[in-house]
Amino acid sequence: MKHFLSITDLDTAAMEAIFAMAGKMKKESGKIKLKGASGHSACLAGRQAARTNTRNQPTLVMLFEKPSLRTRLSFEVAMTHLGGHAVYLGADEIGIGTRESIADISRVASSMGDILVARVYSHATIYKFAKYASVPVINGLSDWEHPCQALSDLFTIIEAGKKLKGLKLAFVGDGENNIAHSLVLEGALWGMDIRVACPKGYEPAEGIMEIAQRMAVNSSASLLVTHNPLEAVSGADVVYTDTWVSMGDEADKTMRQRVFPPYQVNSWLMTYAKKDAVFMHDLPAYRNYEVTDDVIDGPQSIVFTQAENRLHITKALILYLLK
Repeated sequence: MKHFLSITDLDTAAMEAIFAMAGKMKKESGKIKLKGASGHSACLAGRQAARTNTRNQPTLVMLFEKPSLRTRLSFEVAMTHLGGHAVYLGADEIGIGTRESIADISRVASSMGDILVARVYSHATIYKFAKYASVPVINGLSDWEHPCQALSDLFTIIEAGKKLKGLKLAFVGDGENNIAHSLVLEGALWGMDIRVACPKGYEPAEGIMEIAQRMAVNSSASLLVTHNPLEAVSGADVVYTDTWVSMGDEADKTMRQRVFPPYQVNSWLMTYAKKDAVFMHDLPAYRNYEVTDDVIDGPQSIVFTQAENRLHITKALILYLLK
């Protein structure tokens, strides 16, 4: 049984297999104009369910502490397209760790479902779910990583015609957030040139950098953390940013809005990247804060392709974990 708790839970060969599967299913879906129709709707329909030993619709149980648009949509629509079923349980319904222990929730949910996805505040919560689950667990987001987004980002970069090995990717903004962490880890895995530009005090966590530096030895990746956005973006193939105030950081909002303006991605900053560089953002975007309208809506932006690809990667990931 495999879990997907961190982007490092997959090696490059496994990722390539998932990308190939996602690409095939995206191509198939594009041939059918009706929303929800899919040429791969029988992938899970009739599969032997893990818990009941009968052939029926496998079920995904979604355990969410945090609200979501792309994560919830991608998982629910993916299960529907594949011929399965999804059940959503929000924070008010289950009270993770308060109304009921994580261990008990995990045992009960995995006794009824075939696969779990959890979107939580603490990364430790994800590992507790996995510890007590009897089915695969997917990290739908934690304070430490956002591996589903990271996997989709890699697929989108390849789709944009860029090679991952040696790719120069600049992340500008909050270096200690889950997106920056996932980009550092996947960059170290694939042998990229990853540059994180952030204010002092907002650097990636030491634990993340230690893991990435160990992986970089084998992949020949280059990792740079700088306080100078121009240094990071100069010659970049990809420029990436995220919100300055992530969920859980609201108490620090006023300070962050004072500190981060020099790290805004705007048309002037984009001129320092390569002419064929692309702009990425995992969304939601707080326009004219971390990124200006002319960049996110401009010709270099692949943000909405990036968002759509969450669906195709989610389908492939589910099939990979359920074999």
